[in-house]
Amino acid sequence: MTDDQRFTLRFEDPFVAPPEARDVARRLRGHLAHPVTVWTAGGSDDPAGLTVSSLLVAEGEPARVLGLVGTHTDLLEAVRHTGAFVVHVLEEADERLAGRFAGAYPGDPFEGLDLAWSEWGPRLAGARSVASCRLEGVERVGYQQLVRGVIEQVTIGEDRLPLVHQLGRYRALRPER
Repeated sequence: MTDDQRFTLRFEDPFVAPPEARDVARRLRGHLAHPVTVWTAGGSDDPAGLTVSSLLVAEGEPARVLGLVGTHTDLLEAVRHTGAFVVHVLEEADERLAGRFAGAYPGDPFEGLDLAWSEWGPRLAGARSVASCRLEGVERVGYQQLVRGVIEQVTIGEDRLPLVHQLGRYRALRPER
C-alpha cells in the first residue's frame, strides 16, 4: 500500500438518502447534461440573481427563453416586480460564479463583481453570451415556477467551452476530437 492510498480520506454524507430512496425524476434529471446560466434581475439597490440550469431557448418570432426557478427565490420576486431579466451563459472558467449564485458560498453573490446596469437588470461583465428578456409569464410546474421570457436583445460572446451541470457537478462541455 502506498502512502497516498493509506492517507486518502473517504467522506460520505450521512444525510444523503440511498439511491433507491431518492426521487426518480430528480435522479433522471441528474443524468442529463444541462447548460449553466446565471439569471439576474432588479435594480442597483436590489439586484437578484440565481444559477439556472433548467432552461430552453425556443426559436421563433419572437424567440423565447423558458426556465425553471424555485418558487421562493429572490430572483423570481425581482422578475415579477420588474418584468425583465438577463440570462448569462456561463463558460468553463465560470464555475465559481455558478456556485456563488447557487448559494454555495456565504454572502452577497454580486459583491465585488463588475456589473453594468440595463433596463432588463444587472449584467455581469465578461465576454460571455447574454440574452436580455421581457417577462411573458410565470406558471407553476411541479415544484418549480416556469418563467417564460421574450428575448429582446442578444449578445453572442466568444467561442469558449460552455459550462454544464451533470450528476451533481459542474463540467466543461468538451468538443469531440
